[in-house]
Amino acid sequence: MRLFFFTFFSLLSGLCSTGQLLAQSDAIPVEVQRVSRTARPNAIQAHMRILSADSMKGRKPGTPGFDMAAAYVVSQLKALGMQPAGENNTYRQDVPLRRWQVKEGNSALTLLVNGREQPLTYGRQFIFSPTPDHPVSDVTAPVVFVGFGVSAPELGYDDYKDLDVKGKIVLYLNGAPSTFPSNQRAYYTSSKAENAALHGAVGTLAFNLPTDLRNRIETSAPRARQGIYRWLDKQGKPQRTFPAIKGAASLSDSAARLIFAGASTTFSDVTNSAIKNKPQPFPLNISVRMHVQTDMVEDVAGYNIVAMLPGSDPVLKNEYVVCAAHIDHLGVGRPVKGDSIYNGAHDNASGVAINLEMARLFASLPKAPRRSIVFVGVTGEEMGLLGSDYFASNPTVPKEKIVANLALDMPFFFHPLLDIVPYGAEHSSLSQEVRQAAAFLGVKISPDPIPEQTVFMRSDHFSFVRQGIPALFIKSGSETGNPNLDGTKLNLDWRATIYHTPQDDMNQPFDFNSAAKHAQLQFLIAYLTAQSDQRPTWNQGDFFGTKFGMGNVVR
Repeated sequence: MRLFFFTFFSLLSGLCSTGQLLAQSDAIPVEVQRVSRTARPNAIQAHMRILSADSMKGRKPGTPGFDMAAAYVVSQLKALGMQPAGENNTYRQDVPLRRWQVKEGNSALTLLVNGREQPLTYGRQFIFSPTPDHPVSDVTAPVVFVGFGVSAPELGYDDYKDLDVKGKIVLYLNGAPSTFPSNQRAYYTSSKAENAALHGAVGTLAFNLPTDLRNRIETSAPRARQGIYRWLDKQGKPQRTFPAIKGAASLSDSAARLIFAGASTTFSDVTNSAIKNKPQPFPLNISVRMHVQTDMVEDVAGYNIVAMLPGSDPVLKNEYVVCAAHIDHLGVGRPVKGDSIYNGAHDNASGVAINLEMARLFASLPKAPRRSIVFVGVTGEEMGLLGSDYFASNPTVPKEKIVANLALDMPFFFHPLLDIVPYGAEHSSLSQEVRQAAAFLGVKISPDPIPEQTVFMRSDHFSFVRQGIPALFIKSGSETGNPNLDGTKLNLDWRATIYHTPQDDMNQPFDFNSAAKHAQLQFLIAYLTAQSDQRPTWNQGDFFGTKFGMGNVVR
């Protein structure tokens, strides 16, 4: 009898699952299903091999290597019949970029304690961030510790509560409370300078928890010394800067301990409270003098590539689903294991290659979807999401008509694609299209396995979120189908050893069948979004929809 009921309920469960899968498949027309199955692993591999070749010299914006890669992308899109959608009926959108760098020899940070001065050593105890709005800045002010430097009233957390920091320098820990949802944690981790400026601070100091080894001074100083890039508006003014902040420094662990030496609360107590996610602002018995000289180093003639498949509906063709991937990488740099070309095969020749294959799938349809599909190859992602931020802020199609963005950046295909992490899906109605496409392909949907990496803020989709446009950023999950292969460990190991090194080349164990499945997934989600009667909307009361949304309501 037990065997009978076990068999019966197993069969019933299977029938229910099959019924759900059939229901999801019904939303996808047969001809679209057929086209999706033609995704070509070999074509993705070929695109990646060309884009990450040594001849491209790492595709840094403003170099011949980037121009070669961009020309290749344009040639592929033109061959597929995609129309120019850039400026002046071309495939190009100019993105003016500028780089600033701190002049170390003319810059200094000094601790002022009880009338005594204690200068710190640049590169060992601190590094400055450039201040593009202030070629030379001087600020001397008392220091106030503000915990993580986060104000999140919707989460019941505020490090600035009942604290006056006007005209002062704030000291905060990198990161955000671990109790925050993954994407909110990512947002608050990266918006601290803006929050400090809003509260009236004139300078910032940042340091890490002793357990956080990712941003040590000795490892971050070489890249920090390369300076920062920003895009310029039509008046030549740099964007995404905070003029109220006259000095911003990152401190080593030893320098942070020096600042707390005379405080009423010890360094250990502060870090232990932070680990327990307790707000703990208080003034410190110390002042800091910062002198920062920031030099404008170079202007870079950056540009995005923009192409379009016009929609088939007389009305909805004037709305757009934007599919983006960044073309650029880090160029030629410090040699590692005898190699100085940062090829960027996974980051992000892979995303561009998958988007090109997705464009081919759209071109293969007997009829285009109702809305138009815009393909954007962006520049300057490695410089701070600059190309996507420029496009999302100054799109070549009407901004209010962009209904959604799908961004693709190193989706991680080193094992079969059995589950996905769709960053952003939980914030908008795009979750419906994600579920339909995933069910059709037989892949599961999983939560973020590495929330401490703050992935949600680290790629081009967030430029669209910032403009109030629902967006998705899909990566492979952790399931590998091999009990001896831990997908999360594989991901973290890759980030620790290969990410942003010359070893990110084609000599890696890529699973191109998995890459083709990513192309299918992106294609189906974009198609369903472009075909829907209603445009995507933010979920009612959603954090990002409330903060950035353009008045969309839940459907």
